[in-house]
Amino acid sequence: QVELVESGGGLVQAGGSLRLSCACSGRTFSRYAMGWFRQAPGKEREFVATISSSGGVTYYGDSVKGRFTISRDNAKNTMYLQMNSLKPEDTAVYYCASGRLPYAISKGSATDFDSWGQGTQVTVSS
Repeated sequence: QVELVESGGGLVQAGGSLRLSCACSGRTFSRYAMGWFRQAPGKEREFVATISSSGGVTYYGDSVKGRFTISRDNAKNTMYLQMNSLKPEDTAVYYCASGRLPYAISKGSATDFDSWGQGTQVTVSS
């Protein structure tokens, strides 16, 4: 049974930075793509970033390109999201997700993922 636990969320002022972490257990972490998604109140879930199993391929949503960086440490079974130049519109619950198929690459479709964390709140004040 896959377990994903996010951490690192919080309250930050606009222009600030946060680093989210996602710890994975219950599967061979290094075999699966990972992703970050977010959902703001009253809005649909939005793709943020994905990373391939090796970490060599990444994709980003248009709204975060150039500001967010996804990475992973397969030795620690952990994925990260470095968020810089945060804006109030980045306020949302951020979820990490683990890929459905080994070694498959995802360009950001939620259906590419079959395991999800509980989410961590990120609030950016203006």
